[in-house]
Amino acid sequence: MSAPATEPSPGRRVSLLTLGCARNEVDSEELAGRLAAGGWELSEEPEDSDVIVVNTCGFVESAKKDSVDTLLAAADTGAKVVAVGCMAERYGAELADSLPEADAVLGFDHYPDLAQRLGDIVAGGTVASHVPADRRTLLPITPVRRPDVAQEVALPGHAQDGWGPRVLRTRLDDAPVAALKIASGCDRRCSFCAIPSFRGSFVSRHPDELVAEAAWLAGQGVKELFLVSENSTSYGKDFGRDHGGTRALELLLPRLAEVDGIERVRVSYLQPAETRPGLVKAIATTPGVADYFDLSFQHSSETVLRRMRRFGSTDSFLALLDQIREYAPAAGVRTNVIVGFPGETEADLAELERFLVGARLDAVGVFGYSDEDGTEAEGLDGKLDEETIAKRVSHISALVEELTTQRAEERVGEVVEVIVEQTGDEVTGRAAHQGPEVDGECVFAEPFDAAVGELVRAEVVDSEGVDLIVRRTGDPGR
Repeated sequence: MSAPATEPSPGRRVSLLTLGCARNEVDSEELAGRLAAGGWELSEEPEDSDVIVVNTCGFVESAKKDSVDTLLAAADTGAKVVAVGCMAERYGAELADSLPEADAVLGFDHYPDLAQRLGDIVAGGTVASHVPADRRTLLPITPVRRPDVAQEVALPGHAQDGWGPRVLRTRLDDAPVAALKIASGCDRRCSFCAIPSFRGSFVSRHPDELVAEAAWLAGQGVKELFLVSENSTSYGKDFGRDHGGTRALELLLPRLAEVDGIERVRVSYLQPAETRPGLVKAIATTPGVADYFDLSFQHSSETVLRRMRRFGSTDSFLALLDQIREYAPAAGVRTNVIVGFPGETEADLAELERFLVGARLDAVGVFGYSDEDGTEAEGLDGKLDEETIAKRVSHISALVEELTTQRAEERVGEVVEVIVEQTGDEVTGRAAHQGPEVDGECVFAEPFDAAVGELVRAEVVDSEGVDLIVRRTGDPGR
């Protein structure tokens, strides 16, 4: 069960607005659990709230702008406004100075006492703004020394009373899919990415704790678990030999898939250079685990990848995809690519095209490079002008649209298992190769009496872009 709530008192209605990734969604549900336990009433209507907490995203410029716009709109309601999340953690007092509309800018270290801090703000008090620091310095450099120290550091999305029945989390929607955070932080040093500096070093959650939270989510009606982290392929590196070490994720997946009520487990955020054969096999062949590979390729030119401080090449990436499809020919694969990285040549772009054409990916996010504060890439030479980057983004995006449409067409005739997410005049859901929100959906050719969360076996009869048109064929095969 979730944490017991204290009876709300007058002036203690709070709304949570979440921006950014699924990891932030988990953090918001943890905050909701903390606030409910602290006597706050959760409200879906910001206009009726005493405090609006905005869980910001600080990853790229467009996300920062969305976060600021949301904070300003929240201030227009007349409620107190508090910024938390990645942008607040990353900029802290600097954000507070530039955004006086926010009544407080709080970092991750404020999360355990957030209920009290909001009470102080509603009472007219002032809470000092967060002062940013490199969170990688809070934990030992050696991963296996981190577990004992990690409990003394605020790790958003990790809050649980041991791994018993008490989960400090409150669901903020009734969707049949929910993110389950398996780890926080990242030890990689990609030259374009600032995330490790404000999310900290990599820390895995105990597998027993994850199984307990999965069971709790199943009790809340969840049918699909979406495993999230900054880097899922590192899961268990800080366990040493305990719990399987670097094989920990391979061992965890069957346990999660066996949780009563869970129909599907999906893994996200895989680093290609760390995706070992054993993990490929586990994802592709474990019953109840989606044969779905969210691989962070970013580029395929060796030259560009080295400047990104990443590893791999077109040929090594294609070989990895061949390995995946040996186990599961219909496996779903998605990725993101960055176009216009400093020093990227026309030959590098052509190499990326060669990879995309050969890869047969189901979904690809295309992003134009932009400088990020405090990253190594910010100081690299060979910067491309905005017009060149925009042209390359447009070119690669058009290619991706053509290729992913072709990949969807190839699936006509396949039999898929669809988790229903919308019912009524149109019934829609997602197959195993389709991640939440970003990878397209399955649309049933004829509506039927379906329940949200139901697993339905269907044949693909047509496609529209990356979406599939499907027809029910019988009972699930699981």
